[in-house]
Parts: sequence; structure tokens; C-alpha cells
Amino acid sequence: MSLINKLPAVVKRSAKRVGRGYGSGKGGHTVGRGQKGQRSRSGGKIALWFEGGQLPLVKRLPMLRGKLRLNKVRSIYEVRLDSLEKLEVEQVTLDTLKLAKLIPERATRAKVIASGKLKKPLTLVGIKTTAKAKKLIESLGGKVL
Repeated sequence: MSLINKLPAVVKRSAKRVGRGYGSGKGGHTVGRGQKGQRSRSGGKIALWFEGGQLPLVKRLPMLRGKLRLNKVRSIYEVRLDSLEKLEVEQVTLDTLKLAKLIPERATRAKVIASGKLKKPLTLVGIKTTAKAKKLIESLGGKVL
């Protein structure tokens, strides 16, 4: 192997300026764009989703209409222990969580996670809990039903 590959570059050439005449190195009237067609013209861009005139994928698939397609419905909403502390009730159900706006109205399931501190005993009805959260609730004298 020769040492020529390891020598540092001495000359730094500037990039070829296309469309600036024949003397620019990449000149002429077509300037590397070919002869004719949409891509040879100025502003002749083709959209990324264009499929050559066939019916695009967006139009081929069935549409989800309305605004509800933007609202993803989560299967289980998480509720922290410290947010349960702020509730004024002793028995916590899915409806009390919805009234307190801890979960959205369309929620069907909720789960209490052990994050934050709880100081009062609560009774959870129809709400899942993590193992650690259940242990903390029951240690304060609460129940998970």
C-alpha cells in the first residue's frame, strides 16, 4: 500500500456550481437534469406520496371520520396515590375519579399506582392497583375490593 492515501489534502476544491455556464465544470443547457420532463423543469418536484397517478394509498384505505379518531382511548388510566389523597370521599369508584377529573369521562378502567404518599384510609371499589399500592392502602386501614 502506498503512502499517497495517507497524505493530508493540500487543495480544497469548491463544489461545482451548476447552471452557471459551460466554464463552471457542470454547465450547459441541461445542467445534469437530462433532456425533458417534469424533473428537468424548475419547480418540478414530485410529492413523496405520489404514486404515478394511481389511486393513492390514503384514498384506497377506508376513512376514519370525525374527531374521535384523534382521541386515542387508552385501555387503563393510571391514578397516583397522592391524587387520591386530595379526594374528599372515603370510597373511591370509577365514577368518583371521573367527577374529580382524574380520569376522562370515556374511561372504562383505572389503576392506582404507588406514586406519592397517602395518609388516610380509603376503600377502592372496582379499581385495580399495583401490588405496592395495595400494600400501602391496606397498611393504613383501607380496603381494595
